[in-house]
Amino acid sequence: MDYKKYIAQRINAEGVGEEEVYASIALPPNPDMGDYALPCFKFAKVMRKSPALIAQALAAGYPSDGVIEKAEAVNGYVNFTINKAALAREVIGEVLSAGEKYGSSDIGAGKTVCLDYSSVNIAKPFHIGHLSTTAIGGALYKIFNFLGYKAVGINHLGDYGTQFGKLICAYKHWGDRQQVEEGGIHAINDLYVRFNSEATEEMEHEAREYFRLIESGDKEANELFDWFKELTLKYVRGIYDKLNVTFDSYAGERFYTDKMQPVIDELREKGLLKESEGAQVVDLEKYGMPPCLILRSDGASLYATRDLAAAIYRKDTYDFYKCLYVVAYQQNLHFKQVFKVLELMGKEWAKDLVHVAYGMVSLEDGAMSTRKGKVVWLEDVISRCVEKAYAIISEKNPELENKRDVAEKVGVGAVIFGALYNSKIKDIVFSYDKVLSFEGETSVYVQYTCARANSVMEKGGVPAEYKVGELLPQEAEVVKAIASFPQAVKDAAEKYEPCMVARFAVDLAQKFNKFYFDCKILTAEGDKKNFRLALTAAAHTALKNALTLLGIGVPDKM
Repeated sequence: MDYKKYIAQRINAEGVGEEEVYASIALPPNPDMGDYALPCFKFAKVMRKSPALIAQALAAGYPSDGVIEKAEAVNGYVNFTINKAALAREVIGEVLSAGEKYGSSDIGAGKTVCLDYSSVNIAKPFHIGHLSTTAIGGALYKIFNFLGYKAVGINHLGDYGTQFGKLICAYKHWGDRQQVEEGGIHAINDLYVRFNSEATEEMEHEAREYFRLIESGDKEANELFDWFKELTLKYVRGIYDKLNVTFDSYAGERFYTDKMQPVIDELREKGLLKESEGAQVVDLEKYGMPPCLILRSDGASLYATRDLAAAIYRKDTYDFYKCLYVVAYQQNLHFKQVFKVLELMGKEWAKDLVHVAYGMVSLEDGAMSTRKGKVVWLEDVISRCVEKAYAIISEKNPELENKRDVAEKVGVGAVIFGALYNSKIKDIVFSYDKVLSFEGETSVYVQYTCARANSVMEKGGVPAEYKVGELLPQEAEVVKAIASFPQAVKDAAEKYEPCMVARFAVDLAQKFNKFYFDCKILTAEGDKKNFRLALTAAAHTALKNALTLLGIGVPDKM
């Protein structure tokens, strides 16, 4: 049940609509104050009374029912206390009935959300800087699907530019086909790094010519490029499989080669293109931005040109409700420019384009150089986490079966959760020890809680029937936490913040563990035992659903 909506429908505030009441209801800072609070300060002007008098009148006029136990006026607020037994009956029943669909909804039915994320570069391995876009985009993809939207995951491949001419040139000078086949993406990257450190002026000229050959459709140049692309996609798909990340389209920059000219023509027809030092730009000075560069002085296209073409193609192809770009905050200006140019072109849907910006990731030993080969590969981070998880699990539970499978779920989960637990805009310093801790705000802690709940269910079963009596505070807190899951999922989608699901999981895990240690479950008797077993099953389901939305596996035992 949406208790905020339930309360809002029963509040009779003259001159104030139900939607405004609903939007005003919040969680009190202290649980002792109640379960929900309605501040009345906004209503004073309309109702022409002080907030304190309004709160008193609304509390006194709130209809008595079996759902809200108490409505109390305190200093301009109305605090509502839910009948905990009624809440428990409803929440546990709903969770056990819905199972893996608990928290889902159809609010997005008929709406498509495009998500542009990860967007790897051809011929370059994944480095840890790609973690945030991949994890955030992958989680939002699952969350939107869970809410009934049709999510379209797009990997806007970096497969266009002079670097591919450099790569072909490097391969021609130093490459060996068998070695590259065996070495895959890393062999290709080594060639590119070598070019950047050893290339002569003559080789630089060769590289530009090879890129021109790619653009003009030369057979050999394109066969080499397609080979590099094939090796790259084989490599990245292996990492995506590990991270439980899905894409529906790998249409990258090169895909839009023949789609840019119509955009340039439209900009010119609408009088938006201006010449500046030989280049073609859209002047955005009056909007507080530098000009958006569309064509260089040599006629070459740029990122903005391709992003304009991509946005128009996506609208024409998917008719999206929203199109999200999960890209680092360093690109803030770029997206502001692109969105503004589309608006000036008369694309009213430009308002539906959203830059989901995020902070940077570094390791504890400092930031990384992305040139000259000094990078930390994401696959190495994942492997190290899995190996450390295996060592920890082997020490804690040497008799555990399938330790390797469990370590994979724990290690990969730790990498994902490390990127998702904090607000996306925050910079992250990745610590192996912190993300793999069995205590604190980690996925390992949540996974271990799931395994603990699963153990209780294996020993006690999940009763078909149970009675709900008066709840202890520890039981009530678990029920309230479970009940908050559907709203956490909706908030995560609305604010593009998967951390809201991650924080829900940690909060519920903490409350379940307090309940587990303070209240007897398997040794309780009769109705109390059945109720606690049912509550344990409901908590396990909610935790598992939350981790699944983040792309994290849930071991049965740890």
